[in-house]
Amino acid sequence: MTQDKPISFAPAARAAVAPFHVMRVLAAAARRAETGARVFNLTAGQPSTPAPAPVLAAARTALEHQVLGYTETPGIAPLRAAIAGHYRVRYGLDVDPADVFVTTGSSGAFLLAFLAAFDVGDRVGLARPGYPAYRNILQALGCEVVDLPCGPHTRYQPTVAMIADLGLDGLVVASPANPTGTVLAPHELAGLATFCAEQGIRLISDEIYHGINYTGDPACSWSTDRHGFVVNSFSKYFSMTGWRLGWMLVPADLAEPVDAIAGNMAICPPALAQYAAISAFDAYDECDGHVARYRQNRQLLLDGLTGLGITRLAPADGAFYVYADISHLTDDAQAFGVRLLDEAGVAVAPGIDFDQIDGARSIRMSFAGATSTVTGGLQALGEFLRRG
Repeated sequence: MTQDKPISFAPAARAAVAPFHVMRVLAAAARRAETGARVFNLTAGQPSTPAPAPVLAAARTALEHQVLGYTETPGIAPLRAAIAGHYRVRYGLDVDPADVFVTTGSSGAFLLAFLAAFDVGDRVGLARPGYPAYRNILQALGCEVVDLPCGPHTRYQPTVAMIADLGLDGLVVASPANPTGTVLAPHELAGLATFCAEQGIRLISDEIYHGINYTGDPACSWSTDRHGFVVNSFSKYFSMTGWRLGWMLVPADLAEPVDAIAGNMAICPPALAQYAAISAFDAYDECDGHVARYRQNRQLLLDGLTGLGITRLAPADGAFYVYADISHLTDDAQAFGVRLLDEAGVAVAPGIDFDQIDGARSIRMSFAGATSTVTGGLQALGEFLRRG
């Protein structure tokens, strides 16, 4: 059979999402480290500590005694019960284990929530700056992303007044937020949850940095209303990023659709991680010890940046990031970051990942690593700035 013209293939339009520039910085930092050059990695949004000791012990036991085949799609019953117990202990909330859905990381939770809640063309509000995967997943699914420009005037968080007349179908909030670390006060989150419920706006509350906070405990959106999703993860507070295990609290009307979609897309979350994660809730003291180190690193970074003349900083109430306006130094933070890594060995995340409009003048720095990484990075940054 002959062809008049060669066959041409092209990627789907939904595949045209922006790259996650942080991953490129991490790759460049890794290549530099392989040469033996010094690297102060202030990029990675993950703990530098291993999973808690009880989790590691439980994983060894599971490897020896569990078949580790498929599990129920929403997760094994003991883990769902343990997560429900976590809400009783930490929030005083009565959560039915049947409302808990275990996922392949929080990323899997967002994908399932967006698929179950939104149709093509639905309008979903996102704070800007914000975590880029929200935008990219929603756009790939054909949703219309509605930017909510948030800055110091709203402490980088959306408000009810901001969304009141936008005709939204959904709203994603994050508290503590990435990249800014800002936290919604309990009354602010309650106001957003109540407004969304009254207006038929599906709320997705990203709470994956809960437990890592410095100025008071963040609230859970289900304390106010349960028509929305709550997304959380074992990655951040429990130091289990690579275990790829998250969870979400699912509103009753979407429980069956979420289960059906998840069964077709992933069958179940990773079995070994599930059996091990049951023991994560025996490790609060160990995890709080990591938070104490983050607190120390946070203050070192805030004070150090201020001393270097970088003073326009988001509050960093929680999580482990400082988001800094460096417009007095550059209007191209991505190029600035490349030079900073090449010349000083300091890796930072470009703000363009988190804000496609104003992010070219900002960078995000993580203080989740060792204290020596923060102090060394600040010293190297200071030398870089003095050289001009």
